[in-house]
Amino acid sequence: MPLTDVEVRSARPRDKAYRLTDGLGMYLEVSPAGGKYWRFKYRF
Repeated sequence: MPLTDVEVRSARPRDKAYRLTDGLGMYLEVSPAGGKYWRFKYRF
């Protein structure tokens, strides 16, 4: 299920980095320092 704008903005840092999945290999990684990074995992 796609992430909403509210979910992305409300993601807060935790003790360890964690991921919020957006589906089909895309996810938002939230770092302990508070950085938010979009990642796309793929294989070929």
